[in-house]
Amino acid sequence: MWDNASLLARIANFLLGLSALAILYGTVHYIVHLPALLPVKTVRLANTPERISDAVVLEVVRRGVQGNFLTVNIEKLRVALQAVPWVKSVSISRQFPDSLVLKIEEHQPVARWNDDALVDKQGEVFVAETSMQLPRFIGIDGSSAEVLDEYGKFSEQLAVLNLKVSQIVFSARHAWQLGLSNGTVVELGREALQERVERFVAYRKSMDDAAKMGDGKQKAEGQEVVDMRYRHGFAVRVIGKAEG
Repeated sequence: MWDNASLLARIANFLLGLSALAILYGTVHYIVHLPALLPVKTVRLANTPERISDAVVLEVVRRGVQGNFLTVNIEKLRVALQAVPWVKSVSISRQFPDSLVLKIEEHQPVARWNDDALVDKQGEVFVAETSMQLPRFIGIDGSSAEVLDEYGKFSEQLAVLNLKVSQIVFSARHAWQLGLSNGTVVELGREALQERVERFVAYRKSMDDAAKMGDGKQKAEGQEVVDMRYRHGFAVRVIGKAEG
C-alpha cells in the first residue's frame, strides 16, 4: 500500500479537502454567530394584549434575545414569554433582515378556580390576578374542563329564572352543588344533573307564579337550600334565619 503513489496521492487529496471543508465550516460558523452580524433590531407585537403590559414583554425579550437574527433561540424566548401571567400561547417568527414578530394569545377568564387560580374559556387553569367579578369553581384536579362544560349547561337552564350560577362545587365523590346569584344553594348529587336542574326550575317558577298571584307563603328569611337528589321529589330547608 505504502509504495502505491497513486493511492497515497488520492488519500492526501481527500484529507486536504476534508481539512479545507472543516476550516470553511468553522469560519462560517464563527461569522454567523457574531452578534454584530444581522443583529436583531426590532421586536414587534402583531396584536395588542389587553392584560399584559408592553414593559413586561420588553423586559422578557431583553433577557431572552441572545445572538443575532439567525442564531437567536426562538423556542427559548417563546417559553420565557409563555411563563408571563395571562399569556396562553406565543408564536414568534423572523422577519428579514432584523426583526422578530410576536403574536400573543391571552387567557380569557371565565371563573375562579379553587382558591388560587382562574379558568379560561377552554377550561384551562392558569394563575393570574384579577379584580373581575367571576363565578367560583371548586373542583378536583383535572376537572376544570368538565366543570366549565356543566357550567354552560346550568347557566342556559337557569336563564329562564334570570338566575346566574355564582358557585359550582364538584366534590371528590363527583357530587355537584350549585350556588345561585340569589343566594340559593341547589344540591344536585352525581347523576341526572340536567333533569334535576329542570325540576328545580319548575319548582321556582311555580313559587314565583304563586307569589305574583298572592297565593304563595311568605318566604322565610335565610338561605334556601334545595336538595334535588331525591328520585321523584326534592326537599327545601332554610338555614341562617335572621333573628326577629
